[in-house]
Amino acid sequence: MYLTFAWRYFKAKKSANAINIISWVTVGVITFAIACQILVLSVFNGFEGLVKSLYASFYADIKIIPTKGKTFTLTNNQVKLIKQQPGIAAVSLIAEDKALLQNEDLQTIVFLKGVDSNYENVTGVAAKTYQGKFNTGTIDEPGLIVGAGIQNAAAVNVDAAFKASTLTLILPKKGKVTTSDPMQSISEGTVKATGVFAIQQDFDNKYAITNIDFVKQQMGFGTDEYSSAEIKINSQLSAVDIQAQLGSLLGTNYTVQTKYQQNANLYNTMRMEKWIIYAVLTLILFIAAFNMVSALTMLVLEKQKDISVLQSMGADKSMILKIFLSEGLLLAGIGTVTGILLALIVCLLQVSFKIVKLQGGSFLIDYFPVQLQLTDFILVGLTGTLIAFLASWLPARKAARQLIELR
Repeated sequence: MYLTFAWRYFKAKKSANAINIISWVTVGVITFAIACQILVLSVFNGFEGLVKSLYASFYADIKIIPTKGKTFTLTNNQVKLIKQQPGIAAVSLIAEDKALLQNEDLQTIVFLKGVDSNYENVTGVAAKTYQGKFNTGTIDEPGLIVGAGIQNAAAVNVDAAFKASTLTLILPKKGKVTTSDPMQSISEGTVKATGVFAIQQDFDNKYAITNIDFVKQQMGFGTDEYSSAEIKINSQLSAVDIQAQLGSLLGTNYTVQTKYQQNANLYNTMRMEKWIIYAVLTLILFIAAFNMVSALTMLVLEKQKDISVLQSMGADKSMILKIFLSEGLLLAGIGTVTGILLALIVCLLQVSFKIVKLQGGSFLIDYFPVQLQLTDFILVGLTGTLIAFLASWLPARKAARQLIELR
């Protein structure tokens, strides 16, 4: 019943054209604001999904690190127990530290990861190797896979036809620091460049991967001593469940991290950016709310006689209040539905035809990625409804307090 009155007031011809104009302007601004919110949030979701997929290529589902210090002891029996846990698909043992990479006169600092043969089953780095092969070699003939940024910095060549680069790695020895002879604190070994991977600048400019036994030998690790263990899980259990499971199994000397916890700063930053974007775009809806207040206030003045007639027929203040609240919600509803449909059409066109392109040629993709999420539609719709309710309250309250005045 209330919406019937609201619809009649919305479509009826007003004595002052300004009321109609302001009402349609209000609907237009709400449509624009809702469409902008959904479009921007969908594009942000697309970029967020792209970044997460890139990071997922390098980081494992679960990572075990020492609670204190840089290394821990993990025996063969403990590794077998980990592999036997439900949901565990593969386990890779890691020995890593910073190292100096030298190629004749060129040198650069790298984060060196010594990995075992299971590493290819745990992460997607091998699939991202676009030059040479993902081959870490053996303890006596180690191979080195470098990021694309490191390749450029040190002029690394992996093409066997043109003599692949033989590189020197200088690493710190575990627990050996002497001021009298600093050279006793470091080790020097040679590796052959076998491959180059390209994932994302943060990894390409930082990491190099080689044989774990070579790294352990150079750094003086014990037989069962490692820097971390990286784990691939299947869909049987969630990462959080497996994290709790491994935490109970290994004890307090080991810290078990999910993929989210390994990149907490990244994910927190992306989440904060999304909320900031949402808050900024919500300001546009507040601008529409001012238009709505104006339109409803003028409508209340326009319908003073109607209000008095309704009151004389027995309508109480609550009914009058609900009628004009419904009018405001109707304006918001038309704008919200139109904005959602408009944004949905634009997003589907972008997904299908990649209409809007990214400028420049240094990106992994040449178009704006779009990812639709139902929660965004619900959030934007509820936001528009709440703002419309608050904007309608004052004019509706004024109408409800209108005194009966029939002439």
